[in-house]
Amino acid sequence: MPVPRRFDRRPPERDTTRINERIRVPEVRLIDDEGNQIGVLKTADALSFAQERDLDLVEVAPEARPPVCRVLDYSKYKYEQAQKVKQARKHQQQITIREIKFRPKIAQHDYDTKKHHVERFLRHKDKVKVTIMFRGREVTHPERGTAILDRLAEELSELGVVEQRPLQEGRNMTMMMAPSKAVLAGRIDVGETPNGEVREGAHMGDVASAAIDSPSAPPPVADAAEDPPADEQESAAVLAQAPPEDGAGSSADTAVS
Repeated sequence: MPVPRRFDRRPPERDTTRINERIRVPEVRLIDDEGNQIGVLKTADALSFAQERDLDLVEVAPEARPPVCRVLDYSKYKYEQAQKVKQARKHQQQITIREIKFRPKIAQHDYDTKKHHVERFLRHKDKVKVTIMFRGREVTHPERGTAILDRLAEELSELGVVEQRPLQEGRNMTMMMAPSKAVLAGRIDVGETPNGEVREGAHMGDVASAAIDSPSAPPPVADAAEDPPADEQESAAVLAQAPPEDGAGSSADTAVS
């Protein structure tokens, strides 16, 4: 039998803005629908003023003495406010925190793979939490974890900055990296293709090798007049000394006969 869902006993959210008959103070300071100040009126007179124009009397400053009320279309006002909040939320930049875990005795290949993941997260403008996990007696050598984190931060210095230095908590050592200003502004050029586009998942080692091998220098072309390689010369010498096959005489035997 399925377990019934718990009953939510929280009261529903209700609009706390007082409008029309919910305004209970004896008098208010009235502002009409065009923004002009009418003055201090009795609440009943201000409500009649709003109803004559098919609008609402809305309390906009309840702390004032007397409270300030404005004549407007409250439904339209709420819709416009909701749209402003929606637009402001759309332009907000969402930052996601990713986590990558290392071991203090990590092999070079595994280190390169995990570094590639950190680089990819930083390119996507995400923060990265790098964690070193210690097991057993490894916790007595925290300098190994610090060395790995410092090396990672140095190799990815163009893509990310260290927000939180390596901090050890129990058997884990953590470091927080955030995208650099160049990545956030879209000015980073590490790992770009010849067309100026950023390669997805480009390694720092690839970029370094690309910088060493200049694209303007063509690869060396072998000269046709050069001597054949040593293995080809050795094969030719062996064939020259091999005895002839059965039924096929050499040129010397042919001359004697």
